[in-house]
Amino acid sequence: MAYKSLLTVLTDPKQGGSALAQMAALADAQDAHAEALCLGVDRSQTGYYYAGANALILQETLSRANAEADEVLAQAKDYLSKTGTRWSAESGVAQIADIGRHVAHRARFSDLVILPKPYGPDRGAEAEPIVEAAMFEGHAPVLITPEDATPFKRPGTIMIGWNESVEAMRAIRCALPFLIQADLVRIVVIDPPRHGPDRSDPGGMLSQLLARHGVKCEIDVLSKTMTRVSDVLNRHASDTESDMIVMGAYGHSRFREAILGGATRNMLEQASVPVFLAH
Repeated sequence: MAYKSLLTVLTDPKQGGSALAQMAALADAQDAHAEALCLGVDRSQTGYYYAGANALILQETLSRANAEADEVLAQAKDYLSKTGTRWSAESGVAQIADIGRHVAHRARFSDLVILPKPYGPDRGAEAEPIVEAAMFEGHAPVLITPEDATPFKRPGTIMIGWNESVEAMRAIRCALPFLIQADLVRIVVIDPPRHGPDRSDPGGMLSQLLARHGVKCEIDVLSKTMTRVSDVLNRHASDTESDMIVMGAYGHSRFREAILGGATRNMLEQASVPVFLAH
């Protein structure tokens, strides 16, 4: 079991280095094909311009988007051509309101989508919709890579954020190729419920399932000693020197997460190691 078709979507040459490096490392380790979709983003909102300005503004934004696409494509080709892996790269231009359709189409035919963090300084408005389109419309798992994370070929220690949700279970099933290869998988349960079928053995049934796949598991039951669950997970990942975090994405609606925040959004803002997400 392995990921054979890897995809990254790049829109900014300043933000794509970590995703390219991680995709190339995994392509080499798993004998996979690495594909880079390099998009120039037309950020114009034509409905807000007065009638006579439309043609000039559209031409300017389109020219800028084409230039950005060419720059990102050149970066991807330069990096991937030096890796020795099988790869392909192509460019295109998409309006920001329509970028999800392009990403979803490619993600649908990929085993894993590798993307840079969508939140942080100098991130474009398209970064978050790209992540969501890959997961929700493309139905693909996504690996988010922080800028300073060291690319891995095989994660040594993986941490699972387990809350018994459908989203978490989906992420775990999608991450099985990684989990099987890992030296140790830590199932992290934060404040398990006092009532329920697993109250006496939180995470026990999940560890049994994974053990039958040959996964070496340990269960860490933690108290919610910090305000946000994501803070507890990030601190534990640092304490245990985990190489990757696996968790379900967007247990609440995306609108609620965007307005009020949530474990997914907070994790993507603060994570210092790659985060594997699925919904």
